[in-house]
Amino acid sequence: MNRPDLLGPCLDGIRSQTRVSYEILVVAYMFSGENMQWLRENYPEVRIVLSDKLRGFAENNNLALPLARGRFCFVVNDDTLMSMPVIDALLSDFSSLGDDVAAVSPKIVFADGRIQTLGRSEVSPWTYVRHYLHLVDEAKPGPGRMGTGLFETYNLNGACFLVRTDVFRKAGWFDETYTFTPEDIALGSFLRQRGYRLYADSRVSITHLANSTASRMETAIKPTRVRGALIFYSSLGHLSNPQKKPYNKLIYCLLAVFVLIVETLRGMKYMRRGVHYGFGSRDQIMVTTARNVRRTVFSSRTSGEIFRKLYSEIDRK
Repeated sequence: MNRPDLLGPCLDGIRSQTRVSYEILVVAYMFSGENMQWLRENYPEVRIVLSDKLRGFAENNNLALPLARGRFCFVVNDDTLMSMPVIDALLSDFSSLGDDVAAVSPKIVFADGRIQTLGRSEVSPWTYVRHYLHLVDEAKPGPGRMGTGLFETYNLNGACFLVRTDVFRKAGWFDETYTFTPEDIALGSFLRQRGYRLYADSRVSITHLANSTASRMETAIKPTRVRGALIFYSSLGHLSNPQKKPYNKLIYCLLAVFVLIVETLRGMKYMRRGVHYGFGSRDQIMVTTARNVRRTVFSSRTSGEIFRKLYSEIDRK
């Protein structure tokens, strides 16, 4: 994502902490010429995969994944820091697990030490509703999450996991139906429906410098994320790759109406606050984001088409 300030420490951690044989593929997403030169000069061992047009998480990863030659793929965000041999430890976990285990995840923590995820619970349309209302805390113990040692879980976090390459290939890599989430949850659910198991290891930790501040990009990213989630959760019983159309139109419509109501109320909240106290940049972003979600929940466009359209609107401003 053209961020050498993030990518450098990520690559340095892999270099210093990994002892097993490995290769690194970096998807250089819309890199400037200067940053491309920096990458080549400072990390000559890296195999660079160019991505010079607007793409989402799944599409960008899928440019590199078919080129991977290892028995395992370690999928990791550039905004992560490694202070222990994460790859070696996760690889060692596989030696004690059966061939039906597809992937193992570490404990993913924020920079302040809070846990982002340690395993994940099973998902359903109802859990999506609860997540949307911020009623779920993944850092609290529950089925498939916050266990001790090496334990079975229900799903993955795309920020970091180790997966068998052959299994990942058979699954078709990430489903490009989804542009900004839930491609990681879709992958984990897809694998489990096909008889594979997933594990998490509480003894292995990686830091994720996830940015939670509101930015203008949110006005394009959230509607894209919501559209993908609606497709996924209405298709949950019969997942395929690619999952281009909602399987259950009734579930899709019910979830979309729920989102429409919530975003109408959120838009009114920030509009009222802006009228009373003056529109700050965050209020303007939240009002526009809510409006864009409402515009797109019943759209016939794919999540990628929605992102590119809304991104162009940001660019024109």
